[in-house]
Amino acid sequence: MTAHATPHAIVLTGAAGNRLVGDVFGDDQGAGAPLRAVLLLHGGGQTRYAWRTTAARIAQAGMTAYAIDQRGHGDSDWIADGAYGFDDFATDADAMARTLAARTGRPPVVVGASLGGIAALLAAGQGTPFAALVLVDITPRVDMEGVAKVQGFMRAHAVDGFGSVDEAAAAVAAYLPHRKPPRSTEGLKKNLRLHGDGRWRWHWDPRFLDGRRSVNTERREAELVAAARRLAIPTLLVRGASSELVHEEHAKEFLALVPHATFVDVSGARHMVAGDRNDQFAAAILAFIGKLGP
Repeated sequence: MTAHATPHAIVLTGAAGNRLVGDVFGDDQGAGAPLRAVLLLHGGGQTRYAWRTTAARIAQAGMTAYAIDQRGHGDSDWIADGAYGFDDFATDADAMARTLAARTGRPPVVVGASLGGIAALLAAGQGTPFAALVLVDITPRVDMEGVAKVQGFMRAHAVDGFGSVDEAAAAVAAYLPHRKPPRSTEGLKKNLRLHGDGRWRWHWDPRFLDGRRSVNTERREAELVAAARRLAIPTLLVRGASSELVHEEHAKEFLALVPHATFVDVSGARHMVAGDRNDQFAAAILAFIGKLGP
């Protein structure tokens, strides 16, 4: 089956009745048996556009990819009461999984990067119907200095924003010096909003950062460890070989918690694995999903 060259929009409903806006890559409206659904959950401060290359590869492989803006990000609802705890993202993941399972007749595979991976892991540990789980550079315990670096970049311009898109591009280039700068800044505009004061700000709710403060508490780590121990579905951990967050010891600990899990190290990639080396990343997840059968 030929995948749709251009994605079409979809709106799902989160656990609080919140709108979750996404793009569908592949055929989810045609005749015949529904294709395998793959739910893509981005990292904190990103939007669904982080998955566009990966989602296209999934569609080309004969599946349907659902790249969704998580609550408080992109075009999805920003939550009035600032409910951006990991449990909130996990309940949204559960709601989306159940909607897609009803839509396609079987549970989706979930691929979660960083924040999306934490949400998916918590949801899976609580019984959300996923066919399989792919964690992208996230484990129950991570490097604290790496977390601080990521959050520092996000906080630096969360309120004041940028005077131009080029200024935002320069900030990204300084944060990701290992990446070759894109030829155009047009793609970056999808992650920014132009406000009435003429400033460009990231396309996510700044209050989201406050909702994540419990990420490094012993209680939260214990909950993630417990969720990992309860995993019974096929599981893949994909780590950036040069990750600032997930080191070898973190990956080994996760594999001890989930003995049936498989593991892939992506060379030349840091925490944002899909953006750094999408060729290796996409090949790894397609090989994993391919072993699940049709």
